[in-house]
Amino acid sequence: MGGDILRSERGFALIIALLILLVLTLIGISAINTTTFETSISGNERVGTDAFYAAEAGIQIGLNQLPDRTPIPVTAIGKDSSCWSGSPQDKSSPQSLQSLGLYPCPPGTDTSLECKRFQIDTTGASFKATKEIEVQVRSSPFPAGTGY
Repeated sequence: MGGDILRSERGFALIIALLILLVLTLIGISAINTTTFETSISGNERVGTDAFYAAEAGIQIGLNQLPDRTPIPVTAIGKDSSCWSGSPQDKSSPQSLQSLGLYPCPPGTDTSLECKRFQIDTTGASFKATKEIEVQVRSSPFPAGTGY
């Protein structure tokens, strides 16, 4: 009778070993898929960050040229990034910087001067990612009546 029990359990250890191997294989496949997905996310984040910094560079270009409101042409920023004024659709025809008119000058400012506001919209691109930034700026006093 004891010999029959041992014979009926033959191969049980093999089945358990195969099941453990299957579970470990599924865990390994899941880890590979997770790693691949996380790598893709971090790559997209890097490209998006590069596009944001390219748009930020466009803002700096616009600030440096105020009160001149001419469009910022497509400008290479590094090897694979560029910026321009306007939205992503304006890449072939960048838009002018906007004048938002006058704002009250600080107390004590000479009455022959006026203070102005401008809006700078830029887009940065890096590979296939684009980011837009809009900035409104109060600019230094200008002689009253100027065309800026």
